[in-house]
Amino acid sequence: MFQTPADMNRRHFISHLAGAAALAAPATAFTNSLLANAADIKKRHKSAILLWMGGGPSTMDIWDLKPGSATGGPFKQISTSADGIAICEHMPSMAKQMHHMSIVRSMSTREADHMRGRYYMHTGYVPNPNVEHPSYGAVIAHELAEQVPELEIPPFVSVGGGSVGPGFLGMTWAPFVVDSNGNVRNLDGGIDPVRMAQRLDMLATIEKKFIGEKRGGSAEDHAKVLDKTVKLMTSRQMEAFKLMKEPEAVRERYGATGFGRGCLMARRLVEAGVPFVEVDLGGWDNHAGIFPTLQNQKLPELDKAMSALISDLADRGLLDDTAIIWMGEFSRTPNINGNGGRDHWARSWSVVVGGGGFKRGVVVGETSSDGKEVVSEPYSSQDVMASVLASLGVSLETTFTAKNGRPMKIANSGRVIRELFS
Repeated sequence: MFQTPADMNRRHFISHLAGAAALAAPATAFTNSLLANAADIKKRHKSAILLWMGGGPSTMDIWDLKPGSATGGPFKQISTSADGIAICEHMPSMAKQMHHMSIVRSMSTREADHMRGRYYMHTGYVPNPNVEHPSYGAVIAHELAEQVPELEIPPFVSVGGGSVGPGFLGMTWAPFVVDSNGNVRNLDGGIDPVRMAQRLDMLATIEKKFIGEKRGGSAEDHAKVLDKTVKLMTSRQMEAFKLMKEPEAVRERYGATGFGRGCLMARRLVEAGVPFVEVDLGGWDNHAGIFPTLQNQKLPELDKAMSALISDLADRGLLDDTAIIWMGEFSRTPNINGNGGRDHWARSWSVVVGGGGFKRGVVVGETSSDGKEVVSEPYSSQDVMASVLASLGVSLETTFTAKNGRPMKIANSGRVIRELFS
């Protein structure tokens, strides 16, 4: 699992504080439970859920099929709940939810390397050795966290994967990484509460000394993360990670898979006020045997969990305030290789979005009959990111300042994809 230095720093702090949860009952009072007031919360805050398909899914076998083409593969199209939109036959549950979603079929990017593509699609910037850019999660958490001042759990949660880090925004906005069961390491070290309180006092003294010595932003970030870690370990909002609180029927609806549990956790987290959740589903780097892998493994898992998430958010009145983004780092080649697989391809592919302020049930753009070219206006990573931010009401005039002093426009000055709003 990819982990940023910020992820490791958070675990370092937690290891110092293991056992602090034992202080929760006498030390904290939870007066404004977000979990108990979800109906009010959903009116006051926006969130986003990124469903990340690590490895590069073959979008022309899922969202943009090419029947009759030599490149098309064996899968058939089925109609959906959105007029004029057809998707893969192995996505029957998602077919019933497409009136909530839209497909951008004219993605055209240049990064067909896994790490570079992953970075680019998460940040809107190509990798640059001189600056580390913030990811979707960091940017959205940074811009929306003030909407939920009562939030004690992290504003950026990554489920099942490490995501991409906060870049120059600082470790305060780093992803909080959990597995699909909601497990967080070192939350209960079995340390006596009195001894833990002494350790916390000592650590607080050290923190104040470092800040007083004016050692720069790192010391202040360290203190902020420490404070948030203590709150995290003692907060009742941690209940949002506990999927067993859900009825068995609900858990079955999402599926007994890591991705299914991750999607259910994402719903619980945005319901609790978390601005950004990323859920990872890897295994899409299908250079061989792609069609049985998709038909028997990847698409059933994706179909069940993604459709449950969308319908659940809609049923609970949360979808209008929650943007959903489905994407990977790129797609797969239209040409099928000698191993019955598809290789890396970034020239023409699809991203799916919905919820939030997006127009739904539309297709944006078009690829050629063989899937090899975009034949309409092409869109980039930064265009998708700008559109997601617009759907959440985040100003695209926002400019950050990188650590090297350079101004950085939010979403790399991407243009909003107008068809997703008109």
